[in-house]
Amino acid sequence: MWSLTFAPLVPMPLLIGLAVLAAVAAGMALVLAGRSAILRALALTVLAIALADPSLVFEDREPVKDVVAVVVDRSASNRLADRSQQTQAAQAEVERQLRGIAGVEARTIEVTDQQGAGDGTRLFEALASGLADVPSERVAGAIVLSDGLAHDAPATAEALGLRAPLHVLTTGREREIDRRIVLVDSPRFGIVGKEQNVRLRVVEKGGPGRAAITVRRDGEIIARRAAIAGETVQVPVRIDRGGPNVIEIEAAPLDNELTLANNRAVITIDGVRDKLRVLLVSGEPHPGERTWRNLLKADANVDLVHFTILRPPEKQDGTPINELSLIAFPTRELFQVKIKDFDLIIFDRYANQSILPLVYFDNIVRYVRDGGALLIAAGPEYSGAQSLARTPLGQILPAQPDGSVFDEAYRARVSEPGKRHPVTRDLPGSEVEPPRWGEWLRLVGSRARSGSTVMTGPGDRPLLLLAREQKGRVALFLSDHAWLWARGFRDGGPHLDLLRRLGHWLMKEPDLEEEALRASARGRNIEIERQTLGDNPAPAIITAPDGSTRTVPFEPGRPGLFVARTAASEFGLHKITTENLTAFASIGPENPRELMEVVSDPGRLQALSEATGGSSRRIGQENGSGVTIPRIVPVRSGRQFAGADWIGLRISDSGIVRGVSISPLFVGLIGLAILFGALVAGWIGESGRRFKREA
Repeated sequence: MWSLTFAPLVPMPLLIGLAVLAAVAAGMALVLAGRSAILRALALTVLAIALADPSLVFEDREPVKDVVAVVVDRSASNRLADRSQQTQAAQAEVERQLRGIAGVEARTIEVTDQQGAGDGTRLFEALASGLADVPSERVAGAIVLSDGLAHDAPATAEALGLRAPLHVLTTGREREIDRRIVLVDSPRFGIVGKEQNVRLRVVEKGGPGRAAITVRRDGEIIARRAAIAGETVQVPVRIDRGGPNVIEIEAAPLDNELTLANNRAVITIDGVRDKLRVLLVSGEPHPGERTWRNLLKADANVDLVHFTILRPPEKQDGTPINELSLIAFPTRELFQVKIKDFDLIIFDRYANQSILPLVYFDNIVRYVRDGGALLIAAGPEYSGAQSLARTPLGQILPAQPDGSVFDEAYRARVSEPGKRHPVTRDLPGSEVEPPRWGEWLRLVGSRARSGSTVMTGPGDRPLLLLAREQKGRVALFLSDHAWLWARGFRDGGPHLDLLRRLGHWLMKEPDLEEEALRASARGRNIEIERQTLGDNPAPAIITAPDGSTRTVPFEPGRPGLFVARTAASEFGLHKITTENLTAFASIGPENPRELMEVVSDPGRLQALSEATGGSSRRIGQENGSGVTIPRIVPVRSGRQFAGADWIGLRISDSGIVRGVSISPLFVGLIGLAILFGALVAGWIGESGRRFKREA
């Protein structure tokens, strides 16, 4: 390819000035001297051209193909209904047409929602990455095969950075039906025992305008509501326990709905306990009383109410009441009026001495069965006639006394069930036999009748029993010598670990549940942990966001713990169930953007594509499974690259320069001869004009 270039021998402003002066002089000479001055003007022109140093340049160019990006959306929303089939058919037809256009190279860029790490479909990030190694002048255009639901679309064509037309071929149907839940306001924290309000809105296309809503907390239905599409609904949710409370809100499905994944929204509200209220009633002063008090007072989250019975009824000596400095035991206020305000009631070496009427023990039984917690730390009184087992409390206690008391040195041991229970599993010192802790000196004999015996004394007799009573919990400690560990008797023992775990289990700490299912996300994997006192738990059933299910077996871990690990196939909330337990694991965000809005829409990218000279159109046929693809034609000039039945590509005729040869026109003898010839011609012309005038 030939071209003419200039390399001026003098600065360009000087060359321009000389050219202007030469033109003015030639013009004046033409006026004054007539046509003979044309030769002088020619000589000046040749001089100006010589100073401009013109050259002929020949470029050895190798043509290169322009690149067309074919962006194929493989995200979850573009796999709904028959969109996958439409995408495949459209891709095959587009690539077939591009193969028929000379000088064009098709580059396929596939996009999945996994590439956005749960942040939706990142079409334009993938487009920019796929064309990063292509000069902008070689990009002929981009053809996007998608449902139109891109979550990274730039606001303007300038921000897109594409100097070629963008064409969007939209899959899906015109009359699609879908219903989804949009969270308007959702709290992240809540006080245990209090309600939090969740505000949401039902959005639907093609539905009746009303929807039934079901609210679940940790898999259990807690409310049902009716909602009008487009209106904000407020749903009160009670925070039932500390730690994560998984709230699932689900709208009833529509017939022929695109997907049910967006009919559900999930919120995790962390329950925070305001204050744990504990009532400690000591039946008499004894060395272990201070151990319980110190333990509970050391916890800033515990609000402790402690009473010690100093004057039982048999110690009446006739002293007038107004001369006593003791505070009266407020039995009615504690065990009738405010009993439900307590999270835990502890009777420490308490004997039934008619201080509490039997009706108050009935109140305690109801309190436990309604969800309260009771701990009996028993001493010798538990085996006698004044035992709490002989009150109405006996019907909820896990062991009945047999009348014996063993006053002998022994090492408490963790039982086989105790090795599985979170309260006593891995107690420091229990990993060896005999346990590496000090001895106790007393045990109250009993017969276990319910619950789990997690620690034993001499002769494998029950020492610590844990039981559930309807909604509540009961613990029975059959020794009053835990304080020996606190005092360091014979090297002491892990009294803080044991008593704290015991108290937190009674108050329903989630991490100490003996029957629990937990799940967590580790990258793209789901890790499942099953806590149980039994053997061979049932496999876990995992329900993916798209509704598909699969079964994963557990493998043994530590005593009482079984584990499973599996890879997740997609982003979103996965529901894990086994027996009557439910857990959730979120891969990516809990409510992924990809499935929040799934109705296909050519209008979403229409303004952007038209700003580049391209177009956005639907290709799905309403009455069939096929697609209608416009003709693809090359366009070498113009700003519009789309019509009613065609889309265009900007052809640049680009090439790679393999070599360059330069031939100067006014250098050496050739330039000198031309300049000399122009001067001689001017001189001859002037001499001839003078000769004629003299003749």
